[in-house]
Amino acid sequence: MSGPPGLDLARLREHLAQHAPGLVAGQLRAELLVGGRSNLTYAVTDGTSRWVLRRPPLGHVLATAHDMTREYRVLSALGPPGFPVPPTVLLCPDPAVLGAPFYLMAYVDGVIHRDPAELERLGPDRVRALVLALVEVLADLHALPPAEVGLADFGRPEGYNDRQVRRWKRQLDASRGRDVPGIDHLHERLAAAVPAGGAGTIVHGDFRLDNVLIGPEGGIRAVLDWEMSTLGDPLSDLALMLIYAGRPMPAADGPTRPALAVPGHPDPVEIAAHYARRSGRDTSGLRWYLAFAAFKLAVILEGVHYRYVRGKTVGPGFEGIGAQVAPLVRQAHETLDGLS
Repeated sequence: MSGPPGLDLARLREHLAQHAPGLVAGQLRAELLVGGRSNLTYAVTDGTSRWVLRRPPLGHVLATAHDMTREYRVLSALGPPGFPVPPTVLLCPDPAVLGAPFYLMAYVDGVIHRDPAELERLGPDRVRALVLALVEVLADLHALPPAEVGLADFGRPEGYNDRQVRRWKRQLDASRGRDVPGIDHLHERLAAAVPAGGAGTIVHGDFRLDNVLIGPEGGIRAVLDWEMSTLGDPLSDLALMLIYAGRPMPAADGPTRPALAVPGHPDPVEIAAHYARRSGRDTSGLRWYLAFAAFKLAVILEGVHYRYVRGKTVGPGFEGIGAQVAPLVRQAHETLDGLS
């Protein structure tokens, strides 16, 4: 019983038989799901039922960056009140089973829109409705009282922005394999202008269109990839969503382009205004958050590039990641220039 890299199906079958008896009815098969650039995600089936397994990358795992227990905990907390997440099945914090902690969740049917041509085929009206629904889901996440869903101690909202600036500088330092012009100066500029932020909420940490599963009727069935979730400043989620919307989407054929360029996609001003209406929050100070979001994404991609050049990633699409870092750094500097 073999499996894709990072997933020993025989060991998994043995573990599930012991800790979830009756769950698996037949021989396990699995495939690596492409699209993720950090934690590894696999579709697993016994021929009758389907699940999704998440585990950290195969090498160079940064402290705090791939915490399976936190991701499993937030999914388990958000499902009961009705927030769209996949139901959780089992957590294994023991790295002896697969070489790293992992968790299993239910498979949710749906489409992830990563290709601009796919998105465009929906038509302008459906694209607009989908993006505005995504904004509403984000605002609804930020409206959930952490204490009421068992996440009162999930993070420290006080001083969140300041800690985030320091944290992502540490992540950068831990993944340095080449010179990235301007990135250290960018960190200095961000650190010198950190906003205090308002009351903390549950934040996703990587909220974007291609981290949600869309049903055939156009509704959002599940928000995925919670590895960076915590309690913090909700404007950080909104800003990162906007930065992602302006980045080129990978295209199966034809030129890449950002989601913002797809007909019907609301522009950043309308998105921010829709979020403000739904959440009741002031978004007028969003510029610093946008610059920080670009810095954060640059650091994430630099970490992916660092693992790629050392042969510590699996799956296609990693070879062009490194080239995306410098434009994000320039974008962040230009955004901060607008503050002066």
